[in-house]
Amino acid sequence: MPALYGRTLPLILAPMAGVTDAPMRRLCRDFGADFCYGEMTAADADDARRAKFERRLHQRDEPRPWIVQLAGAEPEVLAQAAQRHQQLGADVIDINMGCPAKKVRKKACGSALMGDPGLVRAIFEATREACTVPLSVKIRTGLHRQARNAVEIAELAERCGLDAIAVHGRTRADMYKGEAEYATIRAVKQAITLPVIANGDIVDGPSAERALERSGADALMIGRAAVGRPWIFAELRAYLDGRPQPAAPTLAALAPWIERHAREVDAHYGPRLGLKVFRKHLAGWLAHFELDKAQRTAILRAEDRDSGLALLRGSLPALAA
Repeated sequence: MPALYGRTLPLILAPMAGVTDAPMRRLCRDFGADFCYGEMTAADADDARRAKFERRLHQRDEPRPWIVQLAGAEPEVLAQAAQRHQQLGADVIDINMGCPAKKVRKKACGSALMGDPGLVRAIFEATREACTVPLSVKIRTGLHRQARNAVEIAELAERCGLDAIAVHGRTRADMYKGEAEYATIRAVKQAITLPVIANGDIVDGPSAERALERSGADALMIGRAAVGRPWIFAELRAYLDGRPQPAAPTLAALAPWIERHAREVDAHYGPRLGLKVFRKHLAGWLAHFELDKAQRTAILRAEDRDSGLALLRGSLPALAA
């Protein structure tokens, strides 16, 4: 995958629907993420979902590469969507074969596709033929622990001309429970020559080092651990480079970043939806600090962005005391 070459051990923000929007991606890049996947986007987005579709597109002020992840179950629909996104400026197209969410599985998309290798091959072939930019796929280790077929899917990806593969080290049935299966990711790495990205249970320096040692992967992908903690990329880079770990940031130090994030979310979604979206990010930010329950609740339940930020600022003197 050309976007990976020239970087030593890339650290990548995982695609997360409703989370890794443009403001989140910009924030993570500023804290050291090498690449950021866009939110999972339905390949068959129609006019009724146009506003959501357009919000999930890359923004012109975002650093390149722009990576678009598509979800779908029909080869021609995915191929057409890949072609359309390439025309809109996407630098990389990624196919979602890892999402375990029920509403995605019900449409036979995401991780459900791993149960039909014949369909997977048809999707790979059609999408590869339709676009000329790098093409990748994100998968799980299988449908369940008795049906792990990540190696088979990875070999199909290589034969069909894909450029990279990301593996979340859990089965669809595991959802987000249990420990990541780095041994399965290592088996994938040993079976193909494509760059392999390891995803799952990477939350700090030691866990990142452990993921690399056990998987042999070429890059690391961080998902839920980055929510409310975008500085994790700076921490991981320092640890893996053997540099002193940066001190954990204080809430006072992070307040300007939180305020910037709030403003960008507001501009991206509009005040009403923006407040709703930002609350889940803010809950993540605040989880790292010793606010009492009353303070936390007041900030998260503020009726608008400015009053919530004012309450946050008001909490800083008490935290510093």
